[in-house]
Amino acid sequence: MRHIISVLLENEPGALSRVVGLFSARGYNIESLTVAPTEDASLSRMTIVTTGSDEVIEQITKHLNRLVEVVKVYDLSEGLHIERELMLIKVRAVGKEREEMKRTTDIFRGRVIDVTDKSYTIELTGDSAKLDAFIEAIDQASILETVRTGASGVGRGERVLRV
Repeated sequence: MRHIISVLLENEPGALSRVVGLFSARGYNIESLTVAPTEDASLSRMTIVTTGSDEVIEQITKHLNRLVEVVKVYDLSEGLHIERELMLIKVRAVGKEREEMKRTTDIFRGRVIDVTDKSYTIELTGDSAKLDAFIEAIDQASILETVRTGASGVGRGERVLRV
């Protein structure tokens, strides 16, 4: 089962390395990882997307909580949450393809953020399924380059991850 684990940790050198090392040492896979400072510059928020049974996720959570730099760990998948991912995709767009690519981008509520004579660079945000659906909706041969951030998430409503 897919889980989104949110980790609040001290913003210091080596903290990210220790978390990633914990995963690799135990043979757990990280599907995506995002990390950035929070509104408090001394703390960072890390979002880890991984898969595993409830027992495996429980073990991951316990191991994360043992790390000195980790302030709080929360599995967003346990409740209602909002998740988003950003994708920048560069596609070939010449002749008749240009209008079709623009129309498909509009349907998926994306934005064309760079235009050349032969290509568009498109910005698209949403959950992973939406981004995957966009890729499936366009001609695979027209894709020149794809960059995805991985999921970021936050609990819905009054749920917050704070010290």
